[in-house]
Amino acid sequence: MDEQARSVEIVVRGRVQGVGFRYSTVDEARAVGVRGWIRNEADGSVRIAAAGTPEQIEALKRWCGHGPARARVDDLEVVPRDGGSDLPLPFEVRR
Repeated sequence: MDEQARSVEIVVRGRVQGVGFRYSTVDEARAVGVRGWIRNEADGSVRIAAAGTPEQIEALKRWCGHGPARARVDDLEVVPRDGGSDLPLPFEVRR
């Protein structure tokens, strides 16, 4: 990854499980070229680890702010993450 690359963890809370959030996010992440993964958490949230250029990360954050049609996003927490080159490409769902 180049020096402009960023790596973040995003936690999305709301009605984000059982509404196609993970698979829609995979499509969006792959479309913008982000590497990483997404998984459901036991507390009902969705966790994402993503790496890409600042523009790619911003596009993914915008998408996660609303998600697919049936989702309701109540909270979006974004924190910097070390590394990024360890994340898978293409973006994938983890269980």
